[in-house]
Formats: sequence, C-alpha cells, structure tokens
Amino acid sequence: MSQFRFSAATHVGKVRTINEDRILALPDHRVWVVADGMGGHHAGDFAAQTLVNRIADVPCLKDPYEQAQVLRWSILDAHNLIWRESITRQNGPIGAAVLAVVATEDRFLVLWAGDSRLYRLRDENLQMLTADHSIVGELVNLGEMNWEEAEHHPQSNVITRAVGANATLELDTVEATFRVGDRFLLCTDGLTNSAKLESQRIALSQAPITKAADRLVQIALDGECADNVSVVVIDVI
Repeated sequence: MSQFRFSAATHVGKVRTINEDRILALPDHRVWVVADGMGGHHAGDFAAQTLVNRIADVPCLKDPYEQAQVLRWSILDAHNLIWRESITRQNGPIGAAVLAVVATEDRFLVLWAGDSRLYRLRDENLQMLTADHSIVGELVNLGEMNWEEAEHHPQSNVITRAVGANATLELDTVEATFRVGDRFLLCTDGLTNSAKLESQRIALSQAPITKAADRLVQIALDGECADNVSVVVIDVI
C-alpha cells in the first residue's frame, strides 16, 4: 500500500477579517480536503465548516472506491444542509468550493466543485489536474483567453459551481495517477490568485514536506493575498 506524508496550512490573508477557508486531513481514511466558503456575513465560514464537519463524520473504509462514494454522499448531504440554511437566512446564496481526494494504491480519486485546484509535481514539472468551475475558467477552456489574462478579467472571482449555492450540485471527478516521488498540491484560489505558478513550482520543488504548506502560504502573503489562503501538500513515499 502506498504511503504518504503531508503538511497543511491556512491563513486569513491580508484583507479579510474572517477565515472562510477550511482544511481537513483524515490520513487513516486517506482523505484530504480544502473548502473555500462564499457568501459573506459569516455565511461562508458556516458553509465551509458544515462541509468539513460532514466529511469528518464519514467512516473509515478499506475499499477506497467505497470511501470515495461515501465522501460524495457526505458532500451532497452538506450541500442540502447549506442550501436549506441559505433559504432560511434569505440573504442570497451561500456555499463553498470544495476539492477532496481519496487515495487508492496508485491514484487519487478527486471530487470537486468550484475553483480550488489540484496540482501534481513530477520531475520538476507542475501540472494542473482539475478545471476551474468559473466564468474565466470556462473562457480559458474554450481558448478565448489564457490564465494570465483571466487574472485581470472583471469576473475572475465568479464561480459557477459551489456546494450549497444552488438547488442542485454537480461534482466533477477525475482520477490522478501517482508514483513514488510525486508531490500533490491542493489549494484554494487565495494561493493561485496571489502567487505565480512558477513561484509555486519552485517552492514545491525545494521545500521539505514539513515546511511546504507554510512556505506556499508565505508566498501568497508576500503578494497581494486579498483572500483567505489554504494549502495541503501531499508526498507519495
């Protein structure tokens, strides 16, 4: 069975007063999660906390594919709870972007909604393995702009999917293969909007696992970091 080491860090950033991000590591379950709340007025942190609370309650199963299915059910359950709360509050939509991975023997089973991202560092190359559910992400996928142009788009922060934000939720899935020596990065958009990809690659290539997450958060803080920032780094050993 493959083994892993990881580090995780979250920070409120340089502008916000409340951290609406959440991170969750369940190494016995071989599950790692980042969640990015949205909605303001304490709604975003409620959404993200509800999400990680439901995931934290899932049983630890031997079969990773069954674990992924239970993880999916827990996300959908959180979605229903958050959606009902938004109706009760009547202050507009609230929700949370989510990115969750479950490890099998040779791959991560990935579920996500929103613009939190999964990257894989292999042989010094950093590859993005998810696709943003956002207005600019869709424009990039259509070839109408690149990511550098997307950063300056007036709707760069508008996501098109989030847990709890609409009556129904569609989770995307992908399988990300790994081998010994690979390093994975799960992060909220507070990192990707504040740190250049090359800076992230260098930090991931050089930092030991015990310091990798903190190093990435510091790179974001050295930039504008107008949002909360959360990072999980996982090494395959």
